[in-house]
Amino acid sequence: MAAETQTELTTVYQVKGMTCGHCEGAVSGEISAIPGVSSVTAVAKTGEVTVVSAAPLDREAVAAAVDEAGYELV
Repeated sequence: MAAETQTELTTVYQVKGMTCGHCEGAVSGEISAIPGVSSVTAVAKTGEVTVVSAAPLDREAVAAAVDEAGYELV
């Protein structure tokens, strides 16, 4: 029985302006829509957004998603 090996990449971004759970959800929702993203965890208290993806993401795509949510990628 052969196991498939899939490499996932974890990247941590800093986002400015998140203050609550609603902010976390808005940022997570927009970034989750980027093709290849498998999970997003946003933490308003630290401003950190951890993204797990199948391949490296285009920083401009992440910045655009964060901007669409109403926040700023640092």
